[in-house]
Amino acid sequence: MIIQSKRVWVLGHFMEAQLEVENGKIQKVLGYNEKAVDVDYGDKRIVPGFIDIHTHGAYGFDTNDAEPQGLRNWMKHIPEEGVTGICPTTITQSEEVLTKALKNVANVVEEGYEGAEILGIHFEGPYLDMVYKGAQPEQYICKGTIEQFERYQKAANGLIKVITMATETDEDLSFVRYLADHDVVVSMGHSAATFDQASMAIANGARSMTHIFNGMTAFNHRNPGLVGAAMRFRDTFGEVICDGNHSTPDALNNLFMAKGRDYTVMVTDALMVKGLPVGTKVLFGGNEIELYPDGSAHLTSTKGLAGSTLKVNEGLKVLVEKALVPWDYAINACTINPARLLKVDDRKGKLVAGYDADIVVLNDDYSVAQTYCKGKACL
Repeated sequence: MIIQSKRVWVLGHFMEAQLEVENGKIQKVLGYNEKAVDVDYGDKRIVPGFIDIHTHGAYGFDTNDAEPQGLRNWMKHIPEEGVTGICPTTITQSEEVLTKALKNVANVVEEGYEGAEILGIHFEGPYLDMVYKGAQPEQYICKGTIEQFERYQKAANGLIKVITMATETDEDLSFVRYLADHDVVVSMGHSAATFDQASMAIANGARSMTHIFNGMTAFNHRNPGLVGAAMRFRDTFGEVICDGNHSTPDALNNLFMAKGRDYTVMVTDALMVKGLPVGTKVLFGGNEIELYPDGSAHLTSTKGLAGSTLKVNEGLKVLVEKALVPWDYAINACTINPARLLKVDDRKGKLVAGYDADIVVLNDDYSVAQTYCKGKACL
């Protein structure tokens, strides 16, 4: 298959080019009109497939549900927003519930599925701070131990690639070092960490921060907190929910301008109400949440934000059109940056020869015209 456009995102800029795809890989990048094409996309933007490393569910399914068909349906339909790589994300719950959820993802990966590729599991909780817990059920929040995590990782068949935790609760940082040594990305979140505590966690192996601005110590000019650490340590990855609700466009601009183009990662933090009617109420981690008209999900008990129903292509539009973030900063945040975080940037996140043919074709309004998952049309 050969596709072409006058705007193909290659090597950090748009160029007129063809992509020759075979056996799920980009075999060649060719000059525009060099060969006969299967599809000519005119001047539509062709970009790498999007990678969402923090997303709990959609279409009525939550990762904690441990339902194979729900997970398969999610993977099959999520390419509609351009997502070709994903990390199903858990929420704090009992060890029994989390173990079933992890086994479910591992079993589906082993048995096979259609659509977006499961690149790993994001284990959000239960090793969190009580004050900054957000929608996480406090009765299951606990202190992390190597022994318990090893049970979880065994259930997941090694698929846990990212863990969100309050690193300040690991006083000697031995758990953080263990995770880093075993190629699990430690992401600081739902955390009361001070700037100094965050600095020590990074020095001992933490590599990222979870949904910056939300669920963490805020910035103050005399007490920079975890937000200040996110901006100060530019070569530490940082997730951010780009729906314009969890953080204003101005805050998004501040973060991206502070960190640069290479370390900010767009996430949706989407919940199971994504794709369901406004006003839908469901249980999330044992707490009831409601879908609001602006696409945000809130706890019915406190009205606090619980998560989003953001689509990645719409987050890209928010970044570029509202937050006024440069295009390369914005597109990197949902392609090559998450690929680098997960250490799959040797095959994901770029449109170059030898990489997986994960490709998104965008209309000018950021809607998705077509998505290719390893060369197969999967929209």
